[in-house]
Amino acid sequence: MLQVSRKFEYGLHAVTYLATKGLDRVVTVKEMAEEIGFSQEFLSKAMQSLKRAGIATSVQGVKGGYMLGRKTCEITIADIAIAIEGKPHIVHCGVKASGCEIFSSCNHRGYMNSLQGKIQDLLAETTIQCLLQQRTR
Repeated sequence: MLQVSRKFEYGLHAVTYLATKGLDRVVTVKEMAEEIGFSQEFLSKAMQSLKRAGIATSVQGVKGGYMLGRKTCEITIADIAIAIEGKPHIVHCGVKASGCEIFSSCNHRGYMNSLQGKIQDLLAETTIQCLLQQRTR
């Protein structure tokens, strides 16, 4: 059924991990990968996408690594999804009509677009700060 990509999961876990370390703490990909239990190579690719989006910043040098680029209340799950995967979509016609052979006769397009909108709204209203608060309950 509906499933998020592994790269998105890596990105989400990485951002929440960095958030638990504080805004000023620099963390290496190796440290994150070991503590979270993810592949260092794959996590590194996710971190590059997060850096390009300004969600994470990198520090060069011997004590280099990554840290959050914004406050946890300013980073939404949608920000992470877009940084990692681009704008999320659940059906091909949500990306472009030419990707669907039954676009003009589809009886479900309205429902699927509504579902997509609700998912996007939920992602956009949920911040990393909200996730961290839910985790401590």
